[in-house]
Amino acid sequence: MDTVIQSPGVAGPALVRRRRPANRRRLWPFLLPSAIVSFCILLFPLGYALYLSFFNYYLDSGASTFVGFGNYADLLGDARFWTSLLRTFAIVVSAVGLEFCVGLAVAWGLYRLTVGVRTLNLLMFLPHIITPVVAALFLKWIFAGRWGLLDSILAGLGIFPPDWLGDPMWARVTVVLADAWQFTPFMILVLYAGLNTVDQSQIEAAQIDGANGRQILFRIMLPSIRPLVAFVLTMRMMDAFRYFDTIYVLTSGGPGTATETLTMQTYALAFRLFQVGKASALGVLTLLAVLLLAAILIFTIGRSKEKSA
Repeated sequence: MDTVIQSPGVAGPALVRRRRPANRRRLWPFLLPSAIVSFCILLFPLGYALYLSFFNYYLDSGASTFVGFGNYADLLGDARFWTSLLRTFAIVVSAVGLEFCVGLAVAWGLYRLTVGVRTLNLLMFLPHIITPVVAALFLKWIFAGRWGLLDSILAGLGIFPPDWLGDPMWARVTVVLADAWQFTPFMILVLYAGLNTVDQSQIEAAQIDGANGRQILFRIMLPSIRPLVAFVLTMRMMDAFRYFDTIYVLTSGGPGTATETLTMQTYALAFRLFQVGKASALGVLTLLAVLLLAAILIFTIGRSKEKSA
């Protein structure tokens, strides 16, 4: 019979396995501060908003009446809610789509550059680090009707400028451009980093086979960074759905309700009409809509990956 001689100072595999759960249990107290902070700033407000959504609660009087799903029924039966939802969806798709297309084109250009890439990256990232309210004030000065910077330039060229913030159609375009101006640098940075992770051997093999730059980008590089694309599109879509501060400064949801998104409608219900219960229900519905769209986006990209595999 073979015997295993183990030195006194070396622990056996069974002893190591017994020590690991004990060591892990000792690490749980270090997670407690982060768990408490996450509960206070994330879970508690969400739970409280969900609780208020079942009450007809008015902020000015403090009176509250339990209505169950009455607030949800009122919102789902309100044409203004569906209009705001479609308008929000249109703004999100337009802004994120524009950011992705421009970001991918610029990232591809930076990838092909050999000098000055770091300097260009730094300069293009500057709009993203500006506070959204400050950026919105700057953009409002640019898009102001008749005396704004853009109108002055167009008038100097003999072009009659549109009313960027006063016309419903142009106000929506301005809101989309404002979001794209501030968040396209983020898209550029993430996509440029992703392109640099693609295996060079695949690119060299494609070049030997005679593939051009467009084919290399769309048939090799983009499929290779599909998880990153899904991540950045999901993050930007979720962020754009809560688009509020720039719209509030530029148009305040106007003219009329031309740029009123779900977040603007939530603000109006809570702080203008003081219907906190209904505003909380609208916030919960917005969260569900964002989660549904994120799930659809991830599922769609995942299915395309399976088909191409």
